[in-house]
Amino acid sequence: MAKDIKDAPPPRRTWMSVLAQADEAELLKLWAMYGAPPDFDWLRTPECGGVMVRGRMGGTGAPFNLGEMTVTRCSVTLKDGTIGHGYVQGRSKAKAQAAALIDALMQGDPDGRLYDAVIAPLAAMQQAEKASRASKAAATKVEFFTMVRGEDA
Repeated sequence: MAKDIKDAPPPRRTWMSVLAQADEAELLKLWAMYGAPPDFDWLRTPECGGVMVRGRMGGTGAPFNLGEMTVTRCSVTLKDGTIGHGYVQGRSKAKAQAAALIDALMQGDPDGRLYDAVIAPLAAMQQAEKASRASKAAATKVEFFTMVRGEDA
């Protein structure tokens, strides 16, 4: 019997985004609680570097170089041949390694145990932080309106 679409695992880009944006301490804490890391080999050991961040005015204008950002990346291969990648902001080699191992394990997580233990709590924390920032910004919003004057009629 086919699984319902709502039971399907999230797309890889979803968990990669959550891992990349996760708070390092929270990610490492949840990863440690999940259990011992699996046996793996390095494809690329953690290394720090820079990437150029590009932007667009209004989201639709011509692209421009905003500046550089430090990132750490690594790649691992599990004993079954699954490859995982970790790209994280900053210089945390431990966070990049955890992200790569989680990425590799998520690709073969049919029961969703890893998703429930690590990805879902991180996504919930990120959503709560986003909502908190939005409510703080909404508190400073000013509504402007113009009253119709008699001579405009």
